[in-house]
Amino acid sequence: MNVAKLLQQAHQAQEQMQRVLAGVEVEGSAGGGLVKVRLNGLKELRGVSIDAHALAGEDVGLLEDLVMAAWEDASRRLADRTQQALAAMGLPAGLAGLA
Repeated sequence: MNVAKLLQQAHQAQEQMQRVLAGVEVEGSAGGGLVKVRLNGLKELRGVSIDAHALAGEDVGLLEDLVMAAWEDASRRLADRTQQALAAMGLPAGLAGLA
């Protein structure tokens, strides 16, 4: 068994996985769509949208909670999409944490 070749193949697989995950994008929302958050497959924030109605109140804490809830929603959706992307590559879903 050639260990160097095996390591090179593992590195190439990881790079491929990174490219695939970087191309995945999900949107999470909260407050009936008042706050939306977009993440890519590497959990990089790609956008935040806040409806003007969410700013109408004076309760900043509520808006903060909506942003956090939208992030959590996007994270859950991302986990599902990541599993699908890895399965399409023939890789086990547990590898997503290595990306």
